[in-house]
Formats: sequence, structure tokens, C-alpha cells
Amino acid sequence: MASPFRYTHAITARIPLSLRTRGEIDLEEAKLQHESYVKMLRDLGLDVIELPPDENLPECPFVEDCAVVCNGIALICRPGDPHRLQEVEAVRAVLKKELDLPLAEIADPNARLDGGDVLFTGREFFVGLSKWTNEAGARAVAAAFPEYPCVPIKVEDVDEVVNPITLDLVSGVIQVTEHHHLKYYVSMGGPDVLCVSRSKESQEILKRIEREATFTYHTLTLQEETAANVLYINGTLVTRSVDEIPVSTQILSQKIDAPRQMLYMSELGKFSNGLTACSILVKRSKHIKSH
Repeated sequence: MASPFRYTHAITARIPLSLRTRGEIDLEEAKLQHESYVKMLRDLGLDVIELPPDENLPECPFVEDCAVVCNGIALICRPGDPHRLQEVEAVRAVLKKELDLPLAEIADPNARLDGGDVLFTGREFFVGLSKWTNEAGARAVAAAFPEYPCVPIKVEDVDEVVNPITLDLVSGVIQVTEHHHLKYYVSMGGPDVLCVSRSKESQEILKRIEREATFTYHTLTLQEETAANVLYINGTLVTRSVDEIPVSTQILSQKIDAPRQMLYMSELGKFSNGLTACSILVKRSKHIKSH
């Protein structure tokens, strides 16, 4: 069986100036981090298609939410944030016209699906039910890829239970729950390896996955919450930098024999899952002219 984590192409999108409207960010550092990310993809043998920055779409660099690609088919997502719907069109055009992939569309008008909530293990899909993805979205994944089990996993109530709305009595500031996609809490650290962190949320989601999974996976447990989002590409594990995840880096050095690359994601990770968010990875069976 061919590895599900071997890829030939990647879609990315450059950083628009308007990303600053999403919150506090060092835009120049974000651009440098994104350039390093794209270079990493190319170093690992991928042909990278870079979409230009779209100032009308501040979150366009986080292309993972626009499509789910598996076995040569691209399921076009319907982001839960209506402001991001337009991002999908540019990605759809690349998948169809440049990569020549057959597209699956979501039929149910009530479905909501962000790619950041879709974890493919090589054996099955886990789809996070989150602020952005609902059960109809999970059913769309199951319909697009009927050859694999597809298991919905609740994310949203984990966020709410572990991080309820709180009031700081000293400052009077209300602290609202942080919402995250499934792959912020769990990602693939290698063949049959689930990568999670020691955070309460990540551990609770891991328990839910283990209860529902059709296969028994190995688990790589890292320390820092942001360390759980990794990329496993063509035999190499890509993680955040040692400065960002120092304890987890030590754990990785002890437990992982595969080649590793480390990237700074401090800025790009402020508004996204992190490493998985900035690309759509594709395996093409025939060569396509690189861009």
C-alpha cells in the first residue's frame, strides 16, 4: 500500500497586508515565516503553486480550510465563516485547471466544513465538529470518500468545557473561549501516529478518537499545546521551532527517528492551526509542469 503521506504538489497563498486586520501580528515576520514554509515544501520535493495575496481576503494564506484532497479527488469545502467563502473559488480553480483533479461539491446547503477540521489518517477520516464545521459537513466528507470510515469528533464543547467564559475580577475583562479546529489539537506525526499535546483539550479529543476509531494508533504526546500540529511529508516530520516548543523538541529528539525540519510559526500560528493550515497537499499520478 502506497503511503498516504507522499505528495507531489502543494497549494499555498501569499500573505496579504490585510492579515493585520485579524489581530496583532508582525506582518514582516509572518511573510518571512511563510517564505520559509514554501521553501521547506520545495526542499521536500513538492511543486508549489503559490496564489497571489488577496487584500479582500485577510485569511487567504490558510488554504487548508478550502479543500480536502484524498486519492486524487478534491472535496471543495464550505467554510463556516461566511467571510471566507470567496477564498474557495481561487483554490477550486487551481485544483481543477492546473492540477486537473476531479472535484466533489457539497450538496447540502446547510453543511459547513473547514479543512482544518478534517484529519485523514490513511485509514479513516476524523471530522471535528467545531465552531466552523457541522454534522452535515462531516457527512459530506463521508459521501466524497466512501472507501474510508468517517467519524465525527466533537471539538466545540471541549473548548467550552475546558475554557469557559470567565470574568477577571481585578481588571473587569471578560475572557472568552478560544475556538480551534480539530487539527490544532491532533495531527498525523507519521504513519499510524497521532500527535497530540498534554493540554486538557487535546487529551479529551484523543480519548474521543480512541473510542470511535476503527484502528489502534500509536500516540506521540508533546508538551506545548501548539506542538500538536505537525506535518508529515514524504518521510519528513515538520514541527515548530525549538524556541517555540523547547520541551516538545526534546521529546521529539528522543522518540522520532524520521528526518525532521523545524519552522518558526509564531505569527502564522496566531490565527490558524499552524503548520497544516498554510498548504493543501496533493499527490498527482502524472507529472504537471511546475510553477
